[in-house]
Amino acid sequence: MKNFFSNLRGDIFGGLTAGIVALPLALAFGVSSGMGPSAGLYGAIFISFFAALFGGTNTQISGPTAPMTAVSMVVVTSILAFNDGDFEKALPAILMVFLMAGLVQIGLGLVGIGKYIRYIPYPVVSGFMTAIGIIILVTQILPLVGYYPKEDMALVDQYRPMAQESILRKILKEESRESMLVLEDFQETIDRSEEVSEENILKEAKALAGKDTSGVMGAINMLPRALQHINWLELALAFGTIVIIYGFKKITTSLPSALVALLVVSGVAYGLGLDYRPIEQIPGGFPIIHFDMFTQFRLDSITPYVFTAFTLALLGAIDSLLTSVVADNMTKTQHRPNRELIGQGIGNSIAAFFGGLPGAGATIRTVVNINAGGKTKLSGMVAGVLLLTVLLALGPVASKIPAAVLAGILVTVGIGVIDYKGLKAIPFLPRDTKIGPFKVSSEVIIMLVVMVLSTVWNLVYAVGVGLVLASLMFMKKMGDLTAERSDVKTLEQEKGWADEAAFPESLKRKVFIKHLKGPLFFGFTSEFQQLAKQIPRSASTVIIRMDRMQYLDQSGLYTLEDILIDLKNSGIEVLFVGLLEQPRYMMERVRLIPSLISENRIFIDFKACTAYLKSNLDQTVDVSKEN
Repeated sequence: MKNFFSNLRGDIFGGLTAGIVALPLALAFGVSSGMGPSAGLYGAIFISFFAALFGGTNTQISGPTAPMTAVSMVVVTSILAFNDGDFEKALPAILMVFLMAGLVQIGLGLVGIGKYIRYIPYPVVSGFMTAIGIIILVTQILPLVGYYPKEDMALVDQYRPMAQESILRKILKEESRESMLVLEDFQETIDRSEEVSEENILKEAKALAGKDTSGVMGAINMLPRALQHINWLELALAFGTIVIIYGFKKITTSLPSALVALLVVSGVAYGLGLDYRPIEQIPGGFPIIHFDMFTQFRLDSITPYVFTAFTLALLGAIDSLLTSVVADNMTKTQHRPNRELIGQGIGNSIAAFFGGLPGAGATIRTVVNINAGGKTKLSGMVAGVLLLTVLLALGPVASKIPAAVLAGILVTVGIGVIDYKGLKAIPFLPRDTKIGPFKVSSEVIIMLVVMVLSTVWNLVYAVGVGLVLASLMFMKKMGDLTAERSDVKTLEQEKGWADEAAFPESLKRKVFIKHLKGPLFFGFTSEFQQLAKQIPRSASTVIIRMDRMQYLDQSGLYTLEDILIDLKNSGIEVLFVGLLEQPRYMMERVRLIPSLISENRIFIDFKACTAYLKSNLDQTVDVSKEN
């Protein structure tokens, strides 16, 4: 507790500053997700407080981030479509997915996965982050110009026939589920269909219009229509926000430019009485717990999103731990990765109970906190308390913020999220993969595949494809590299190692040597088999040097066993030199040692092996002649 308050003044100032930076972003991310500004604010409050309290990075400031919001947007859109566009009906399932993501994060921390997150390939992260930036930019085009498809009645009217058909299908589906759809009750179905009101048709038509115009492809399809219905006031407010954000940074960085832009543009719009579109109403009072997550729980409504919840958890883990590394570099401290995952999971789980957007460690907010003097967990908790105070005291005032202002803020966020470092490196990365007649960089392929699939298809699946592709390409590289470096030749043909220089000339034509210069794993087994076939059956002895074979997997183990059996059946003696601990352990487990290779055929170094051959020269030669 003493250490908790050891930097009271700095932590309070750092937390307050970080909370101020987080406010406009939380509102903007809430709107972008489709859950409304209050969801972003709730997420920022609870994740910031509890992730700091239970986490493993003292200076981390957590809350909704661009990557987490982008994936959350997919969840919200998908579950809304499953629930006919009814947000209240869809909310329990949405929050249950968010809760599952938080619980998965806690589980990842408990089993010690935190230290392995760093093995996510950079091209996958780079492509994903660039896609996030593109998604945010494209999806903000419509609100940027003040066009909202659900309010375009000419567009909505086009969906009325489909809306009527959709409502009738729902009636038939409900009655089928209730076992009411029988011949004598069919009149009741007809009566119910006649009671469908214009209000319900309009609501359904708006839901269908919103579904078709959501996401990147929806925004692109609607762009021509949006440009014909530009609201110049909304565009001016958004443009003014963007100008202030970038312009104010050139004047000073002591104040968050996004907050300055929000206050200035909102103040001007409200003060002049402009007819702008405000954000959704932010409920006053303390957030309520959504027990309907459990009372209205339907397994079929969230089962398709289990993988999405896991991806959300993994993405939050990566986002948070990368920020933890930044904090470590700035403060010269060492974070606890597994503890951090547990803290993030607790924060996201509690936020889900209160209807908050999931989040992660936020790099910019963490840097602001450290620069302002924050050093302990108290700073993150102070940031959460500040946002709660804003909610309780200024909720009605915040509801007057123009929606165009948040669109402008999100545009700058999207521009900032794009991984320009990765994009700039594209022309300079080595072209190590051949596709048809062209040589290209495997890392560039992975990055572009993840970026394109994330943008136009599905964020969650794109990451999975990227990881699989990166793993396959890595295994191919390792297999090719091992095959290139390992060869089977007589000592006269192959360039020997330094300790082979004194090998007797009389043995060189009868003894073959195999240098294994890398791991013997499933990516190299086929090449290893081909190399083994090159050994002529006139050979008397084969020496397999394993000094540099640090790793042997199950595929490599059984391939090696097959080769040893084949050589033994051909009357060829096999000797091992420099067998390391892990490969020996694997061989002993399946009794390859001593069944195929006895202990007296395993030598610690090449000198001992040479001594054995000299002392058994006559026997070795005789075996060669017999075969």
